[in-house]
Amino acid sequence: MCVAEGPDLVSSALDAGREIEAVFVDRDAATSFEVADLLRRAEASGVRVFGLDAATLTRVADAQTPQPVLAAVRFAPPRLSDVDWTGLVLVLHDVRDPGNAGTVIRSAEAAGARAVVVTGQSVDPYNPKSLRASAGATFRLPVAVGGIGETLAAARAAGSRSWATVVRGGHDPLATDLRGPHVIVIGNEAAGLDAATVERCDGSLTLPMAPATESLNAGVAASLVAFVAFWQATGRIAVPGSRSLETP
Repeated sequence: MCVAEGPDLVSSALDAGREIEAVFVDRDAATSFEVADLLRRAEASGVRVFGLDAATLTRVADAQTPQPVLAAVRFAPPRLSDVDWTGLVLVLHDVRDPGNAGTVIRSAEAAGARAVVVTGQSVDPYNPKSLRASAGATFRLPVAVGGIGETLAAARAAGSRSWATVVRGGHDPLATDLRGPHVIVIGNEAAGLDAATVERCDGSLTLPMAPATESLNAGVAASLVAFVAFWQATGRIAVPGSRSLETP
């Protein structure tokens, strides 16, 4: 069970066909057009709706500025065996910040990824802050949970090539063919990926940056690489031809 806060997230859960245990609404806001329409949709789907006073809703909500409506949503994360490895899959390994996790899930959906897999000591992707940062994409895109070893093994068995994202020394994504089955592994915000995880991957990627730049935000880096893969797959940017992927 997770909590979706705000009309947009609750609407996303309804649109995705998620099982909603109940919707809770600020009685004073229940007559506004947006909230009233959402409540009609929920009730039409057989969802129970409970009115609360604003003070009670404020106490149970996670957001600093409470939304007028929230929902308790049931979910069952897909297993690794359910993941579609035939396209792009993003893996979050030890990503602790809920904003980064939600941003990656949102970008993964926009870039046409098949799934996101959360591994290691990463934040719960169904954390309220993660859900808000994903703008509802978590309800639409498969988000699996697993160990990094079994995740990379499953990807390799399915014929997918895995790439570790590193600050220095990797291949330039723009000079690498990222079409088809590929797994992009994003590491911890402060420490990046540990050496053992990098070694487990088939190769590594580094985004070109200005010389004085130390690193990029994990969510930004993942989004950029995901969109390079998307733009290559859709013919929006050129795909390298003769360049060897074995030479950095």
